[in-house]
Amino acid sequence: MTDKLILAVPSKGRLMDQTIEQFASAGLTLRKTGNERGYRGEIAELDAIDVAFISAPEIAWYLQTGRAHMGVTGEDLIREQITDADQRVRLLKSLGFGQADVIVAVPDYWIDVRNMSDLDEISAAFRREHGRWFRVATKYINTTRRFFAEKGVIDYRIIESLGATEGAPAAGTADLIVDITSTGATLAANGLRILDDGVILKSEAKLVASKTADWSPAARQAETSIIRAFGL
Repeated sequence: MTDKLILAVPSKGRLMDQTIEQFASAGLTLRKTGNERGYRGEIAELDAIDVAFISAPEIAWYLQTGRAHMGVTGEDLIREQITDADQRVRLLKSLGFGQADVIVAVPDYWIDVRNMSDLDEISAAFRREHGRWFRVATKYINTTRRFFAEKGVIDYRIIESLGATEGAPAAGTADLIVDITSTGATLAANGLRILDDGVILKSEAKLVASKTADWSPAARQAETSIIRAFGL
């Protein structure tokens, strides 16, 4: 058991590069140790930190379970994977990258469906016509259920999306979608539009702290150093 602070950060791609850039802007040199393809790292200026390079979706789980004290990941993943997020983590800072919206989108030809209340109104008629509830394709199952419940929409079926969610309506496997989008261009290309009140979450990469981790005095001191570096 180490007394060091465990910091979980994305292991590859643009998210990793942008995380390293943000830490550098805060005066902290985040780098891998050993093999460049490895998964361990350090912050050169702070001895009491071990960096774990892992996939962005896993970071939420590390924070939820206390395997990491701090991490960098998208708020959409935090809210989806940790149903009681406010009790288990603290969202410390928006980092200015990874911006995307989690949205509800319907086919353009659903001309009478402009908002979530319209979905509720058409559900009974939809079932009479098609013999089933409308299907919602998504990777954001928990987020969808919470948002639809808040909007009073209960008569639907979730289809878990394992591929390109925006293509599900055109393929006939779903009727509408809940997905993440940055520009909306892919939605438009697939004949979809966002409902007027269909933006569930405006997400971006966050610096996050776990409330469930075992915080040693050394880990708390390291957290304070990171927080101060980011001007918090």
